[in-house]
Amino acid sequence: MKDFKTLQLLDKIQFIFVKMGIDYEIMRKILHIKLTMDERKIPTLFNQSSKKNKEEQKYGYIKSLWIYVLFGLMLIPFIGFGQNYLFQMSIAYAMIIFIIMTSLISDFSSVLLDVRDRSILSTKPISVRTINAAKFMHIFIYLTYLTIAFTAISLVVSLFNQGFLFFILTVLLLVLINIFIVVLTAILYIAILRFFDGEKLKDIINYVQIGLSLMLMIGYQVLIRSFELVDFDMVVTFHWWSIFLIPMWFAAPYELLLNGDSSLFTVVCSIFAVVMPIFSIWLYLKLIPTFERNLQKLLSTSKSKKEKNNKLKAFILKIICRTNEERAFYRFASLMMKQEREFKLKVYPSLGYSFVIPFIFMYSFSRSEDVDYSVSMSYLNIYFSMLIIPSAVLMLGYSGKYKAAWIYKVFPLKDYTDLKKGSLKAFLIKLYSPLYIVLSIIFCFIFGTRIIPDLLSVLVASCMYTVICYIVIGSKIPFTKPYNEVGDAQSWKTLILLLPLGVLAGLHYFLTTHISYGAVIYLLVLVITNFVLWKFAFKHMKTA
Repeated sequence: MKDFKTLQLLDKIQFIFVKMGIDYEIMRKILHIKLTMDERKIPTLFNQSSKKNKEEQKYGYIKSLWIYVLFGLMLIPFIGFGQNYLFQMSIAYAMIIFIIMTSLISDFSSVLLDVRDRSILSTKPISVRTINAAKFMHIFIYLTYLTIAFTAISLVVSLFNQGFLFFILTVLLLVLINIFIVVLTAILYIAILRFFDGEKLKDIINYVQIGLSLMLMIGYQVLIRSFELVDFDMVVTFHWWSIFLIPMWFAAPYELLLNGDSSLFTVVCSIFAVVMPIFSIWLYLKLIPTFERNLQKLLSTSKSKKEKNNKLKAFILKIICRTNEERAFYRFASLMMKQEREFKLKVYPSLGYSFVIPFIFMYSFSRSEDVDYSVSMSYLNIYFSMLIIPSAVLMLGYSGKYKAAWIYKVFPLKDYTDLKKGSLKAFLIKLYSPLYIVLSIIFCFIFGTRIIPDLLSVLVASCMYTVICYIVIGSKIPFTKPYNEVGDAQSWKTLILLLPLGVLAGLHYFLTTHISYGAVIYLLVLVITNFVLWKFAFKHMKTA
């Protein structure tokens, strides 16, 4: 039977596991079986390659690491050069932590929350601590592969440019980061399972990944705001909340050991970088019995709650959807977008980006000068909220339950116009409109109520843009294709669709600045165009 190099390395430090009360031999056997089974597992990042033959799928995770090597090139300027360690290493570790944690949640939550082997292992004289140690090491091994792939090139560069001490310190801190992330995720799941059922946890795993995607964009902005350029030197400006920025914990030891900075903030953060991973392991070991008890909830399913009839909602729906068929498909699409986890995983992060990007661009364009928001046209950055529309419209054609699409053939439908219109309206009402309304309220607070006609114009333009996206991408019947068919042939179309978005924003700016009541005229033109598109665009389209 094949032995693994990683297990041979673990053999050299087995005394650590023995001191922690873990039966190392049993843990090693469990790991050996799991690693053998994993040789043909396809990671989430590459699960679209389902048409590959079995031999190509072998060692799928290892073969997929080249993409992380490519991403890791962006670390070279931060790790390989410079001595502003607190700044550059904070940025580098923010990237590393994000990549590791999102990979953990997307690919290895199923390992951490695995209950399938309970019926086998729980009947044997194996301690719960040993079983959980095997789970932990199983994940840790793969995250180590990922971390090496992501940081290897920048580490080699740092070895030559920054010295051996920098290199060794970085390797040790990367080990601590991996330990901290795995344990932190496990403790998070323990807390969730303590209060919610298994179905809720599966939903929360989706939302955590969505939240992490959003936090990446916001986090970089917050992190960069912690530094100010003074006389062309990077000077750190500390705030009370700086201590909660985890990347700074792992950047501080460089300042302490290599630059000799012994300030209170640097010392405290350096202590956190070492103590917090160790403390998290201790806390996890204490919580293992609770974790095992609560894992039982994953075997149960929560009962779905029936939605109460709401006369106001029904009345509004009759206005939005004119036929009974369209209303039925509107409700169906709403449920699919709400309940299908893979759809949420692919689309919801874009919602977060669409919410944040208008503010980032608004701030980037205005930070160098004093802006009078009472007359400024920076509110047109709200057009960036429409970036969600192409990818969402594309994903409406796909589903993890695509085989159930045969039911469409049972319906006595002459065409699929009502299905298409109902699904697009469900996206606009359920996903896009809440995002846009919140953005509009914030923009009105910043720019004043004078921009209300402009905001209405953008809302109508987004409805028209949705139909344009549907026409360009192709008229697939909603939820009828598997996700692994989303390829480059479709993805490039979403890039092309940025052009009409730019045209709409440019036309809005031109009419507003060069014509009296331009915003009102633009709104009237959009309403008429919108009506025509929604009325006639679907009837002459061939269904893919």
